[in-house]
Amino acid sequence: MMTDEQLQARDSGRDIGAELLASVREMTAGKWARKTTFDPLPDGSVRRTIMLANGAVEKQEVLVGPKWQLMAARAQSGMSQSEFAKATGVPLRTLQEWEQGRKVPSGAAQSLLKLVSRHPELLAELSA
Repeated sequence: MMTDEQLQARDSGRDIGAELLASVREMTAGKWARKTTFDPLPDGSVRRTIMLANGAVEKQEVLVGPKWQLMAARAQSGMSQSEFAKATGVPLRTLQEWEQGRKVPSGAAQSLLKLVSRHPELLAELSA
């Protein structure tokens, strides 16, 4: 752990404003340092892959449970939490509770999440 003096010495030559501006420009240009993808697997689990900008895989793991099915479904849809909640007919707060692991979707909700994670095009039909 660094002392206050060490932190001040490290940061004294930094231009935080310029660093933030460069980061914003990279984000708006579509550049990213890490990218996370969620791929549903036939057994209901989800493969999460974290990839660096250079294409190297930083981490890959298989995750089990409704929280991960939800995250896979929403990630594949490209929707925000509020858009996804509206499309599936779930209150936004409930969706947030599920994603944060504080609540678990019911059996019917889990089935819906499994379907939309495997077939994200269904969300367009659900929201129509």
